[in-house]
Amino acid sequence: MVGESALPAPQSLGDKRPEIFKRVPPRNRSFTGRESLLHQLREGTRSVTAVIPLPQALQGYGGVGKTHLAIEYAHRYRSHYDLVWWIPADQYYLVPSALAALAPHLNLTPASVVGVEEAAESVRESLENGAPYDNWLLIFDNAEDSRIERFIPRGPGHVIITSRDPNWDDQFRSLQVDVFTRDESIEFLTKRLGRRITEHEAFRLADKLGDLPLALEQVGALQRRGTMTVDDYIELLDKQTARLLGAERARDYPLTMTAAWRVSVSLLEERLAIALNLLRCCAFFGPDPIPLDVFRCGNKANAPSLENLLSDPIMFDKSVKELSRYALIRSDPDNRTIQVHRLIQALLRDVLDEARQDQQREEVHRLLAGSAPQLPDDNSKWPDFADLVPHVRPSRLLESSEPSVREFALNVVRYLYSSGNYRSALELVTASIDEWGRARENHPDVLRARRHQGNTLRRMGEYAQVYDLDRTTLADVITVFGPEHPETLIARNGLGGSMRAHGDFREALELDEESVRQHERLLGDDHVLTLRAKNSLALDFGLNSEYELARRLHTEVYLAQSEAANPASSEIVLLSWNSMARAVRLTSGFEEACDTGEAALAFGVQKLGRDHWATLITAKDLSIAQRRAGALEDSITIARDTHARLVRLFGSRHPDTIAAAVNVSNALRVRGDLAEAYELAEEMTRTYPHVYGDDHPFTLACPTNLAILHRLLGDPGKARELNEAARQSLTARLGPGHHYALLCAVNLASDMAALGDRERARDLGEGALRLLTQRFGRNHFLSMSCAANLTLDRTAVGAPDAERMKAEVADLYQERAELGQPDAVTAESGIRIDCDFDPLPI
Repeated sequence: MVGESALPAPQSLGDKRPEIFKRVPPRNRSFTGRESLLHQLREGTRSVTAVIPLPQALQGYGGVGKTHLAIEYAHRYRSHYDLVWWIPADQYYLVPSALAALAPHLNLTPASVVGVEEAAESVRESLENGAPYDNWLLIFDNAEDSRIERFIPRGPGHVIITSRDPNWDDQFRSLQVDVFTRDESIEFLTKRLGRRITEHEAFRLADKLGDLPLALEQVGALQRRGTMTVDDYIELLDKQTARLLGAERARDYPLTMTAAWRVSVSLLEERLAIALNLLRCCAFFGPDPIPLDVFRCGNKANAPSLENLLSDPIMFDKSVKELSRYALIRSDPDNRTIQVHRLIQALLRDVLDEARQDQQREEVHRLLAGSAPQLPDDNSKWPDFADLVPHVRPSRLLESSEPSVREFALNVVRYLYSSGNYRSALELVTASIDEWGRARENHPDVLRARRHQGNTLRRMGEYAQVYDLDRTTLADVITVFGPEHPETLIARNGLGGSMRAHGDFREALELDEESVRQHERLLGDDHVLTLRAKNSLALDFGLNSEYELARRLHTEVYLAQSEAANPASSEIVLLSWNSMARAVRLTSGFEEACDTGEAALAFGVQKLGRDHWATLITAKDLSIAQRRAGALEDSITIARDTHARLVRLFGSRHPDTIAAAVNVSNALRVRGDLAEAYELAEEMTRTYPHVYGDDHPFTLACPTNLAILHRLLGDPGKARELNEAARQSLTARLGPGHHYALLCAVNLASDMAALGDRERARDLGEGALRLLTQRFGRNHFLSMSCAANLTLDRTAVGAPDAERMKAEVADLYQERAELGQPDAVTAESGIRIDCDFDPLPI
């Protein structure tokens, strides 16, 4: 469109819509005038000679019609766009989710699987790149917060912003939207009323109302009903104006609007007084559309002012119809919502005293809580939550002290967290803690909120922050609830997770063993909280190299969660399924781990999507199993894809992203791509301390992968240096019999052999094999690797039992060699086996 000389013709309502035309409010069929502004707006979107048109801001005080102008533009010029998307922007923290909702329409991964922030960013980048659409229109309505600018794409499409904030002038070309011209006012009234009003009468009304569009819409609605003459209306308007002039009123509201609104309300009160109760209630919701299901599903809520309406659906529908006829609400039957202009909301609130305002807010809070789904983890209920979220902050819901309302607030946090909107979840739960903690810092609701805060921070990888939070929270929960309350059990389980993240593997194991005993005694073996505690204990077993125990317990939990009596969310089932597959791999069942991992991954893709966090963790573990089983190309393909997706979801320094990068490096090394493998391993070795700290077991173990590459690239001295330091630190941190310390010993023996010190290599191998056999048995993959390498060292030093041991190792590897497993093939070739480190989930 850049460079066109003629303004495209306006469209009729019957014209073809663009391929994607979503969330745009219905067109105002009484829209009048504004042709000059529409022309300027259309020309403005084409005015830049570069490929990137500047966004525009429509400014003006409430009631002048900024939003209606944007709606008219969207409908009038819709055929000139492939995509038109409307974004309510009055609440900054909801803008990312509104933008992210566009992702599936652009063939991008939805926010439900990659998180809201990542989805919103991918949408912005896709629009800027013009793929798949370069002819798009985004409208940010009521944008009052300048932080929204970071979500605004810069072409090749168009952006319109409506705002009352004049500061947009500093950044973008702005159009000042004023009241109607007198001719436009007259045209509006005559279009709406036809023969029921003369041009002279329209002139008098416009003059009295100061040409304010919202006020004219109100009088037009009244006149259309034919309930009074123009003279009667002007008389009423004069009376209201006189009263207003002698009363204290807010300066932000035009006098004409306030007077017109009061006339409409007075007349409605005479006709259907009960409808005013609904209107006043709507004034305490947000300015976004209010789902009618709030009133239908919340009909049992304690809302005295609406009791007669909620118990009489026929009268409720009649009230909605009357309010719409009086232009006091905007009804959208297609989407089953009603909406009240923010200016009318403000006027309605201001005529009520403080006590009545508090009463109305409490009723709105109960309606929201009473209409909300009870299962925020159920993704089929997420659209219902999404409709309610815009009303949480404007209704001042966090100020409520009612238990059911606070439970709803925490369910919203859980919904935001579960749907991938981590930052919004953290913002809302932090605000809840601040608000609820004013009266009492350790109020039970504050402690429950801190639990949700910890879950969110843990998912975001903020381990250092959540560790301190969980320790403090558990102490406070024990004080407030007692040592055996379910909240205490949940808090103790959360602390166990933070201890694992902190690297305190043994301490976490001791804590969770006692926790499981408490859960079983207090709640029973198969309670959902007991199963959660058992899953944590199974993770502890794995991190402490108790792989058989981990396998048995993960299997027990998976089977229990799959029973009809213990329904669990798809995410919980998938994580349990994958944990079972991972435990099978760690007990040397590589082929079985691939089979189970593939089944789990298929479940994750079907139920949660390919880019969901739990699906990606499952894919990463499957890749490791494939690498060990010999399906190397499949392993590398999945490893690269998973790492790339995790980078998009969490960034490069998130713990799960780092673990995926480690897997990519190990797979590349096995294939022989040493340079790329080294680059990744070196980067992860530098990254781990920043994420976990210097003394975390993962930080200490990661250099062993780098050491292998140093030796393979011809520097066994550097490899020995890294492995000696790692072995010493891991032994001190985890004990000499831990998997990580033992794999260091096996690799260190290989370093010594490469340096020509075969005696030292044999001594290291002998000691490691004794510990490995005691810990895992002779058939474990790490024991077998150590034995295969030791055979080479015994042969090199002329040990008398070298041939016997070589035959034993060949027997151990025979079946695996037939399956093509890399370690078996390496052992059969007489080459040393390298033992790599893969961090386990915590």
